[in-house]
Amino acid sequence: MFVTVIVMILLSLLAATGWFIWGKLRAIGLDRWVPAYVFPLEVTPRINVDEEPLDLFIAVCDHYEPEWGNPTVETALSRVQRWHDEYPRQLEQFTDVNGRPPRHTFFYPQDQYRPEYLDVLARLCERGFGEVDVHLHHHDDTPEGLEEKLDSFRQVLYHRHGLLRRDPVTNEIVYGFIHGNWCLCNSRRDGQWCGVDHEIPILLKTGCYADFTMPSAPSDTQTTTINSLYYALDVPGQRKSHDRGIRAEVGKTAPNDSLLMVQGPLLFDWSRKKFGLVPKIENGDLLSNHPPTIQRTKLWIEAGVTVKGRPNWRFAKLHTHGCKSGNIDMLLGPNYQQFHRDLAERHRAQPNFRYHYVSAWEMAQLIHQAEQGATDVVIPGHARSRA
Repeated sequence: MFVTVIVMILLSLLAATGWFIWGKLRAIGLDRWVPAYVFPLEVTPRINVDEEPLDLFIAVCDHYEPEWGNPTVETALSRVQRWHDEYPRQLEQFTDVNGRPPRHTFFYPQDQYRPEYLDVLARLCERGFGEVDVHLHHHDDTPEGLEEKLDSFRQVLYHRHGLLRRDPVTNEIVYGFIHGNWCLCNSRRDGQWCGVDHEIPILLKTGCYADFTMPSAPSDTQTTTINSLYYALDVPGQRKSHDRGIRAEVGKTAPNDSLLMVQGPLLFDWSRKKFGLVPKIENGDLLSNHPPTIQRTKLWIEAGVTVKGRPNWRFAKLHTHGCKSGNIDMLLGPNYQQFHRDLAERHRAQPNFRYHYVSAWEMAQLIHQAEQGATDVVIPGHARSRA
């Protein structure tokens, strides 16, 4: 009898521990994406750069929030001014294989709009160091409220500040999008920080050319689709309709009413382990304590974010919070400079490794070029890249 009680207690403790661990795993979204990581539907071929070329397109998509941490307006403006003053000085010495300096895409939050911030940022973009797209934090919103926010903000960015662009075919003002708190299509389990289940039709209606929100791990908003370029369609009556979609592929046309989803890398980094046992996550986040390195570049390539049928074109959509304390010092400091030196050194050592600095818009256009069968890299609006 005593032994039976002990066994029952141990089993109960084991079950409780298992349930606790499972709850923790769900809270950081591991249940969302680890199955796709372990059992991928498609394996991207490895490229031996000693024998064949590999083109790596690097787009840094910044959740650019001058008012991060609720500073004074003066402090927020000083952050933007620091980017304006220091980014060119720190980085104009570096160029990619196309002869272009690093480019930064500032996904600016509609909910932190102040014209004085954007006026300074626009001057930096005019010098060719980056572009502005749209970021949005919202909560308990409505479809009507979301549409008004997105449409009015793109009009202000374009007409007041000379930012964004018009689509060369439709002449519509277009923008790339990152959802605040990663909650695209009301994807948090608790329904917080959005409120609109069907954001894809609204994004398309207001001129969104592509979404750059993912990956969101570690978060329960993470999609089950990982390391992919695909087209999401709205699913009536369903939240998180971007969870799956139709793969971008050479020779295939995007479905009507679908939105291009440009995902960044998401995989385990077995060279970095917590407690010496558990691998950390590589999700393309550029942090003060985890800056970009050549070692991370290898993981971005390994993630295999490609257009199906064009495996030697790899897309590294990275993200950061460039106004966050610490991150701003890294991105405007020696660690970031060393990363660009190391890219150039690797290209010199392995000429088949070709790296391209691109904006979010340029990355989306290169995806479309690949779909249309292009084999030579032509950066939109620029001359053909050298082999």
